[in-house]
Amino acid sequence: MKLFPTGREARYSALKIAAVPIAGALLLGACSSDDSGDGSGSDNGSESGSGSVVISGSSTVEPISIDVSEKFAGSNPDVNVTVDGPGTGDGFELFCNGETDINDASSKIKDEQIEACESNGVEFIELRIGNDGIAVMTNDANEAISCIHGGDIYALVGPESQGFETWAAANELATEVGGEGDLPDAPLDITGPGEESGTYSSFVELAIEDYAEERGQEAQTRPDYQASADDNIIIQGIQGSDTSFGWVGFAFARNADGVKVLEVDEGEGCVLPTDETIADNSYPLSRPLFIYVNKDKAAENQALTDFVDLYLGDAISSVSDVGYVDLSEETLAETRSRWEARTTGAA
Repeated sequence: MKLFPTGREARYSALKIAAVPIAGALLLGACSSDDSGDGSGSDNGSESGSGSVVISGSSTVEPISIDVSEKFAGSNPDVNVTVDGPGTGDGFELFCNGETDINDASSKIKDEQIEACESNGVEFIELRIGNDGIAVMTNDANEAISCIHGGDIYALVGPESQGFETWAAANELATEVGGEGDLPDAPLDITGPGEESGTYSSFVELAIEDYAEERGQEAQTRPDYQASADDNIIIQGIQGSDTSFGWVGFAFARNADGVKVLEVDEGEGCVLPTDETIADNSYPLSRPLFIYVNKDKAAENQALTDFVDLYLGDAISSVSDVGYVDLSEETLAETRSRWEARTTGAA
């Protein structure tokens, strides 16, 4: 199974294995003691070229931050960088408690997360760093489907779909919401992100929310599927059933063996996720990727400031290096301006 471009698989496989929850997170750079006493791992008041940076959050954005960390370590050997990917939501809980310096996010910060940060006195700088698409997939052996209508997606995994055990069981509902309603009579084995994942939140927003609101339903997925915050496990679930269904970030699906990425039709015809269709948003399930930086920690920690400078500078190439889609020059310039001005809050 290949999740990253040829020639980088071994490196990122090792990095993913190392990126376990905070206590044993990937360590880049020389080890250094944490005398701050606040549990954050940040070395407040550090001099340039030393200290530590603690990053958590999205498993989707995690490979980008790992690649940036690797580049940063080359010229900053005395800075200890940790990168962890428990999910966007779990990462925001740590971030808004002041326990991390940066939160990787594959979905925009929610109102309740903003409130949590405000209640703890955490000012954040929202920085868009790349683009991604959510790939809707089945097993490569499933020849019955290659393009799926948005209404069919809702009928398969939306809040009214609990208990559907075959694809065809969703046909009546799919027709009601404007889908094609011609799904095959085959077992339906679903694997996807759990609620702690930013990919879950983005999927609900992009694929479920409009249909749910029209029908007076809560915007959420059905609860009865195999859920995981680990994109690799989701891919394995798709590989394990010939008539599977699931979704992950496009970068994890684009080079995975044994899976078929489906085209999606939201009324404008079938569109396959590609770098081009994600960049121009013609693919219906396109989304932005972010990092959120603690403003006060950046002011106190030169290592953190240097790290973000590199992230938005020469190391921004890490976005495409690990399989995601670069920002336009205009959007990247806006991101850099937000960082230079230390503009807080959601854009």
